[in-house]
Amino acid sequence: MTFKVEREIGSKVLSIEVGKVAKLAAGAAVIRYGDTVVLGTVVTSDPRPGIDFFPLSVDYREKLSAAGKFPGGFFKREGRPTQKEVLTSRMIDRPIRPLFPKGFKDEVQIQVMVLSSDLEHDPDVIGMVSASAALAISGLPFDGPVAVVRVARVGGEFVINPSAQQMEASDLDLVVAGHSEQVNMIEVGAREISEADMLAALKFGHEHGIKPICEMLDELKNHCGKPVTWEPSSEGDAFREEVRARVWDNLVAAKSKGDKTERGTAIRALLEETINHYCPADAENPAHTVNEVKDAFEAAHKLVIRKRMVHEGIRSDGRKPEDLRELSSEVSWLPRTHGSALFTRGETQAMVSTTLGTSSDEQTVDELMCEYSRKFMLHYNFPPFSVGEVRRIMGPGRREIGHGQLAERSLEAVLPTPDEFPYTIRLISDILESNGSSSMATVCGGTLALMDAGVPIKAPVAGISVGRMEDEGKRVYFIDILGEEDHFGDMDFKVAGTRDGITGIQLDLKGRGLDWDEIEKTFQMARTARLQILDHMQQTIAESRSEISAFAPRLLTLKIDPEKIGKVIGPQGKMIRAIQADTGAQIDIEDDGTVYIACIDSVGAKKAEDKVRALTEDVEVGKIYEGKVSSVKDFGAFIEIADGQDGLCHISELDDSYVKNVADVVKVGDVVSVKVIAIDEQGRVKLSRKAVQKEEGVAAE
Repeated sequence: MTFKVEREIGSKVLSIEVGKVAKLAAGAAVIRYGDTVVLGTVVTSDPRPGIDFFPLSVDYREKLSAAGKFPGGFFKREGRPTQKEVLTSRMIDRPIRPLFPKGFKDEVQIQVMVLSSDLEHDPDVIGMVSASAALAISGLPFDGPVAVVRVARVGGEFVINPSAQQMEASDLDLVVAGHSEQVNMIEVGAREISEADMLAALKFGHEHGIKPICEMLDELKNHCGKPVTWEPSSEGDAFREEVRARVWDNLVAAKSKGDKTERGTAIRALLEETINHYCPADAENPAHTVNEVKDAFEAAHKLVIRKRMVHEGIRSDGRKPEDLRELSSEVSWLPRTHGSALFTRGETQAMVSTTLGTSSDEQTVDELMCEYSRKFMLHYNFPPFSVGEVRRIMGPGRREIGHGQLAERSLEAVLPTPDEFPYTIRLISDILESNGSSSMATVCGGTLALMDAGVPIKAPVAGISVGRMEDEGKRVYFIDILGEEDHFGDMDFKVAGTRDGITGIQLDLKGRGLDWDEIEKTFQMARTARLQILDHMQQTIAESRSEISAFAPRLLTLKIDPEKIGKVIGPQGKMIRAIQADTGAQIDIEDDGTVYIACIDSVGAKKAEDKVRALTEDVEVGKIYEGKVSSVKDFGAFIEIADGQDGLCHISELDDSYVKNVADVVKVGDVVSVKVIAIDEQGRVKLSRKAVQKEEGVAAE
């Protein structure tokens, strides 16, 4: 049986239909918004034996056929997920995962496919709604529904689910998720938005998007939802209490050690002793498995941290909730990079380097909505040694891609325009130590590395994370979270920005949601800490360097008439190759006539610029040109001063002394400097070598 609900959300009607397709899935929903159509499905199976976590997997894909496009490359089918698809999969996961009950370990797989795109509205948030709709009717123990919308600000007005054109004019890209009462996921890229305006945007998105969509999903669930059959088990509660009593005092002693390594060593030793007690090596059939012991020990470990934090105000490293860890930073740390910084906050350390390139170094991205070029990239790496572990070394995973994107969006708002700074910029953040919030350390280190490279950013950006823990109805908020505070806490609320406003946010929540007072409190705590970090950073480097690195390419830009691009390139590229070979510069030309000239030294760049200008600019009276003698006559010499443009230097203008014979002064092939002294009505150019000699003589005096 098919069932459909519709409501106007933003500028379009959002419809949710179930029961028509993918009927063998536990839940499937087709979402339409304008001409964008997205299918969301969920399937489930029994838990794997011995599993100790909730195995939720999310896969979001944008089929290029949805926009009538062929995949690029040799193989004309979609391959591994793009960065956009990975990031959207993460965004679908984050508001959904916390709403499954503790102890639920069934396999759950969510697949979201974009089937049609109107190229007007980004299908990512529509896909997130489709996943929630599929869960709503699946019969799984999901404490939803949860809804998602995008909010932009255009001309000072907030817009729900904006069009692509509206997004281009917006200073805010906010994706917010939540249920009818609270918010439980936030993702933001913004251009220095104040905390008050950001809170207003969140409230707008919740009131005009999340609430009505949740009402639609409730109606859908009431009509088509399967009954929930899963029941939580109390089995093992007595054992967890027994383990807690056994290890409590030793856990408290271990957590009192100030150094992360010492704490970790003590905890691992205590866990090993506990496992050996309940699962001795010589026991054939121990009463409890190793996984059961680990689960009980982990529960006790979590409770110790929460009790100490919430009721005693004690953090593992001895700080107060509002205290930052010790900060240190330096720039120009790496001698041959174009810019570098080492930023350390406690036991979290980011090494960030800047590379400046030309337009040929831009990354071309072919996505469903459009094809575009990226002039700014930030790549985040998290090697195993940063946490003192041995792990398989692979390419960047979803976590690395997500953290890098957050830092990139946080810094993007303060970058100069291509007209102001035409370089392609790449930041590489290598995390050398990690004990909490390495993405925010990347933002701080990235700012310092950009300034060290001479990138004229609008303002420095810093980031910090705010955490929350709750126990027995009491809550405590704290800044600059440690790794274990993230692991055992309820919230990781990252906020990045300048002194004037917010540029990036990422909220990950393990609880059901946050109310407005909590969000406002978090914003204020983050701002106070952010200003402290910015004060420290500006002591390291107060402003961007006035000159770029000696090892960076010199990049000049000029604008030529698009109709003269062919003259610069020449037949089969002969002219441009000759200029590049002569000057050592690399020349890239855009279709609109913008010419980028890059060279390792300024002399070569200037020489290439002069040659391009000589080829494309109209001849000007009074300007000096370097030309080649093309022919010699009795009355003077014809000199080519630009490609296809020559002029006559009369015998009387060849030298400041008397000239009896033209051949006594110049011959064919000579390169001479001449000044344009006149252009007649027929466009004939009159040149003077004598005028140049006089000017040089005056300069010499």
